[in-house]
Amino acid sequence: MDPDVTQVLNLALTGDAAAGNRLYALLYDQLLRLARTHLSDAHSISLNPPVLVHEAYLRMLGRDTTPMRDRRAFFAYASRVMRSVLVDHVRERAADKRGGGASPLTLTTGVLNAVQRQDDFSRLNEALQVLQGIDARCYKVVELRYFGGLTEEDVALELGVSEPTVKRDWRKARAFLLAQLQ
Repeated sequence: MDPDVTQVLNLALTGDAAAGNRLYALLYDQLLRLARTHLSDAHSISLNPPVLVHEAYLRMLGRDTTPMRDRRAFFAYASRVMRSVLVDHVRERAADKRGGGASPLTLTTGVLNAVQRQDDFSRLNEALQVLQGIDARCYKVVELRYFGGLTEEDVALELGVSEPTVKRDWRKARAFLLAQLQ
């Protein structure tokens, strides 16, 4: 993200409507790709990528936030907000449809498999919250890598750790989540 976009981003986060509109136009395509990533992992969720982007964007600009230092920080924040939107959507729908058996989630060679049902998404969110309480850095690695789509190198830069540390944390987090979701 170039310095101009960072300035526009920080103005938008302070409530400047013109900056918010400009930022939206500048980053919409990248936010749409991020939304598609989130939704590709949650097949039964009835939101489409543009709706997820719009809802997340409204939430991001509607909160008091600290200035963003760069692209990675912004997209990590956007990813957290999108996940929050999805969790809220699942909870609203689950409130209407209590019950039903939950099928276990699995882990693949490095990435969580697609969350097929809404209750699976809720279980995943609960497991992530437990992980956050036990090991905050492993949680951040999952959040940035899986939900944010960042590379191991970008995650290492964002967290201020080495790439081997990110790889270890990624393995630990996957093992923990597998145990929680079975």
